[in-house]
Amino acid sequence: MNNFFQKTKNYWVSDASFVTLLGMLLFTVFILPVMIDREGDSTIFLNIMIILLFCVGLFSAMEKGFLIASISMVTIHLLLRMIRFTDNPYEFYLLERIVIILNLTLLIIINTRLLFRDQEVNTYRVVGAVNVYLLVALAGAFGFEVIQLLAGDSIGGEIKISGMDVNYGDYMYFSLVSISTIGFGDLYPINMSSKMLSVFLSALGILYPAVVIAKLVSFATEKK
Repeated sequence: MNNFFQKTKNYWVSDASFVTLLGMLLFTVFILPVMIDREGDSTIFLNIMIILLFCVGLFSAMEKGFLIASISMVTIHLLLRMIRFTDNPYEFYLLERIVIILNLTLLIIINTRLLFRDQEVNTYRVVGAVNVYLLVALAGAFGFEVIQLLAGDSIGGEIKISGMDVNYGDYMYFSLVSISTIGFGDLYPINMSSKMLSVFLSALGILYPAVVIAKLVSFATEKK
């Protein structure tokens, strides 16, 4: 068993793991919203993918502090999920979403450190940069949902918020539109919190490629 866990950890701290994580993120960010929109029962796949992503963060953590934080966040998340999907009369949906954002933030930090470690530049690292970008968009989607839960409204336009996981696609779509600075205009932020979050994602979407490309180019130049 120890040998299995060690091999798993060795894989998730290697550059090749970036490709696997990209596949998971492409499914979570682009395919799951379509599945949930067509059939609400598909939300079970969202719950599974979120847990799998957090397990990836757990195995990808190289520093002891990040490992402890990952174990703690995953444990809390699983407990909250168990409470929601059992006959227990209590559920902590808002707290669950906040824990998801904290988990995703930790996963972003862990993958960023893996991306720039050893000042290595290769195709896998480019894939890793895309992963961090998609993770930020995913965290933004849950950020809009938390605002919706706290303020009663978050985004408006050609949309109807019915609550819970079924609105994941709408939040994900608006987060992607914000971070890519496309701005179709069909959806828009309603309150100040969602406005600031959308502006933050837009600014990050502009600065992130420039900073990452400059960093990778500098590594390649130093290596030559």
